[in-house]
Parts: sequence; structure tokens; C-alpha cells
Amino acid sequence: MAAIEPSPNNIFSSNYLHSLSQTPHRLRKRMLATWTPDQELNQVRLRSGADMKRKLKWYDLVALGVGGMLGAGVFVTTGHVARSVSGPSVFISYIIAGVSALLSSLCYTEFSIGIPVAGGAFSYLRVTFGEFVGYFAGANILLEYVLSNAAVARSFTDYLSCAFGVNDPNSWRVEVDGFLKGYNMLDFPAVALIALLTLCLCHSTKESSMLNLIMTVFHVVFFGFIIIAGFFNGSTENLVKPEGLAPFGVKGVFDGAAVVYFSYIGYDSVSTMAEEIQNPSTSLPVGIVGSVIIVSTLYCLMALSLCMMVPYNEILDASFSMAFQKMGWRWASNVVGVGASLGIVASLLVAMLGQARYLCVIGRAKLVPSWFAKVHPSTGTPFNATLFLGE
Repeated sequence: MAAIEPSPNNIFSSNYLHSLSQTPHRLRKRMLATWTPDQELNQVRLRSGADMKRKLKWYDLVALGVGGMLGAGVFVTTGHVARSVSGPSVFISYIIAGVSALLSSLCYTEFSIGIPVAGGAFSYLRVTFGEFVGYFAGANILLEYVLSNAAVARSFTDYLSCAFGVNDPNSWRVEVDGFLKGYNMLDFPAVALIALLTLCLCHSTKESSMLNLIMTVFHVVFFGFIIIAGFFNGSTENLVKPEGLAPFGVKGVFDGAAVVYFSYIGYDSVSTMAEEIQNPSTSLPVGIVGSVIIVSTLYCLMALSLCMMVPYNEILDASFSMAFQKMGWRWASNVVGVGASLGIVASLLVAMLGQARYLCVIGRAKLVPSWFAKVHPSTGTPFNATLFLGE
């Protein structure tokens, strides 16, 4: 009697049920899987096809770090913290926050030298704690970049309108019916800025770095103008009026440090450029740590100059513009708008550089479609540089 062969449907069902039963084991194995630095540098990096071009030097990294941090944050947080949280001792809050940022930057420096790949914190966590922790961190980082870049690009319109003396930035936006109030304004200047920076990033990392270097130099000069104006036209008496240097006590100083730390966000983007540096072991420490020290110094002097120009209890919104108006320099409020706009462009450029490289390395790990990991053979930039969805 001939044996009855199983039908194709039965074979398929059996294989499917067997694979399904193995899912928990495979998922646990994948979640806990770790990679060695050597595998991350060689085996995983090959999934991008072409290599990123090593053209950046230490001064490019310093400029990228400074450009990434010197955004509009200092203009937003300094006045609020001085008036309501720390008082004139806000510059001490910046020192404390700067020390904290410096310690964090030393951690990034150590990891980036040991694992000089473009994945930044994602790669460090993936090698150390496994795929799940790396994916969780990578998803949060990408979400942070998408949402924060969108918000920063939108604030560009506010400061640009201030630079041109326009009181209502919404006059540069287009109102659309059918959306909730506050979400119904199309911001075409912000969209145009994102598109322009994306084209720049797709062209070449080195050219993008040079553009950032030029903008950062002008921005540092602008910060120097504010600092010098404050020191020469302000008074040390304002630092102790009306209730002393620290009217909110030690707690206020540390609470202020927690708030102003927001202004230091951006130095981590330097570590994502590790695959494009000519001498990573030397340039990365100089770029990351050097940029944090420079920015800390500028922020402390900015905060000190503001409190010398105006007593802390008289500081209002748009603090630096208001301080110059009290000095009789109304034209300087337009200069503040120009400087803040330039800072936003530089910080956006650096953030978008980092975002593209994070997405590239997450694609190498096959946690998103692998074509996100591809690198253009002629430009040496990730293909996903054109995919800044959400901004």
C-alpha cells in the first residue's frame, strides 16, 4: 500500500507553527545580542556599501560642536532663569551646567575613540547593552531630532521677522482652515530653510562643515558684541540689586542650572561624525571637549553681561533685545534677531548632520529598512539625508 504524502498546505502549516514557537527564543536572543567594537567597525559598516569620506579635521569638529550648541536656547532661557529662578547668579548656574555638560562630553569622547562609527549613543549602547536598549535609545534620539528640528526651524521665522523689524511673525505664515488653533499656520520660511540645508548636506559633508564654520565665526563675533556691550555699558551694582547676588538661594542656583542645561544640547552630534574624521583618536577629544569649554565660557559671559545691563527683577521677555532698548540702542534688537537667526541655521545644520548618520547606522543594524544605511559612493553622505520627514 502506497504511503500518503503530506499535502503542501500541511507542510506549510507545520513549518509556520514551528517558526512561531521559536519566536520568543529568537526575539530574546535578538534583544540581548551585542556586537564587539571590531564587528561594529568592520562587519556592520560594510552594509552601507561605500565608506563615508574622511575629510574633517579637529577645527571642523570644534566648529560643529559650537555651531550645534550656540542656538537660540541662550536667548530664551537666560532671561527667564535670571528673573524667576536664579537671579543675577544665573552665570553661576551656567558654570554648573557647563561642568555637567563637560563630564558628559568626556563620556562621549571615551566611547567615540573606542568605537569611531557614525552611530553615536546608539552604537555605544548597542555594543554595551544589546540590541533592545540600542533600538530604544535610537528611536528616542530620532524622535528628538525630528521634533526639535521642527520646533527650531519654526522659531527661525520668529527671529528672522525680528531682524527685519516685523512685530508679528505670523504675517510671514499662511493660515489654513480646518486645523486646530496654533497648528493651522504653514511656515514656508522654515520649510525653505530645511530644504536648503538638506541640499547642502547631500552635496558634501566637508562643504557643509565649511558653511557651518563661517556661520559659527560670525555667530561668535555676535556673542562677543553682546558681551562687550554689556560689560562696558552695564554696572556691577546691578548684580547685587535689589536682593543680592543669589536672591533665591543655593537651591535657585542649582534649579537654574537644570534649566539652562538645555542650552548645551548639541555636543553629542560631534561624535556622529567619527567615520568622517582624518584622525579620530586626536580630533574627537579636541572637538567635543573644546566646543563645550568654548560654549560654556560664552554662555557665562552672556549671562553676566545681561545682569550687568539690567537688574534681574526688571528683565522681561526677549531679554537681550529689551536690555539694549533700555540702554537706548533700539537698533541692537534687530542685531539680536540676526544673530539668533544665524545661530538657528547653524544648530539646524549640525542637528541634521547627526540625524542622517544616526538613521544610517540604525539601518545598518537592520532595525529600519536597510536602504537607509546606504552611503552615496561619490559624495560619501548617507542617502537618507534627503529624508528629514516631519521638519
